[in-house]
Amino acid sequence: MRLIVGLGNPGARYREARHNVGYRVVECLAERAGISLDETRYEGRFGRGFLAGQEVALLLPETFMNGSGEAVLQAVVGLSLEDPGRQLLVILDDIDLPVGRLRVRGGGGDGGQRGLRDILERLESTGVPRLRVGVGRPPAGVDPVDWVLQPFAPADLQPLERAVPRAAEAVVCLLEEGLASAMDRFNGPLPGGEEGGESG
Repeated sequence: MRLIVGLGNPGARYREARHNVGYRVVECLAERAGISLDETRYEGRFGRGFLAGQEVALLLPETFMNGSGEAVLQAVVGLSLEDPGRQLLVILDDIDLPVGRLRVRGGGGDGGQRGLRDILERLESTGVPRLRVGVGRPPAGVDPVDWVLQPFAPADLQPLERAVPRAAEAVVCLLEEGLASAMDRFNGPLPGGEEGGESG
């Protein structure tokens, strides 16, 4: 069993926000795998099925970003995951990457992302695999907290639309071939060099 968690904030107000790119990737995975996310479980939208020949559970926490760890901890316990470092994958936004760029990692710090920080604190581990999706840095004078709650700029929509299915492909690669292969294949610029700017 692999638990795949997409981070974001619930509600229509935040649906198009930069912070919700993790939701978008998991929704893309659910659509590809024919997994419904209609079940309310572990304080989030939840679904279970098969992806790349493996049993997976998909979770979109609805605790709001800063409380993501509560939902993830409940799911880890409820699904009896014995090794979150191997069985958990968190998908989240990253302002330090250009829009659309991906970065797969097997562990490390939270990089200032508060949802990931809460997960690491609740699980008492930094060894949580994660897939970061770039959303670009805010322009000078714009608070990063406000920036991630804003929708993507029109110029960023095309790289974003390419990045979401590519991120889903990275998850499939990780499931089929392992973390190292996913890092080798997907950590880098979008094919063709088309990415959004650092400031959106």
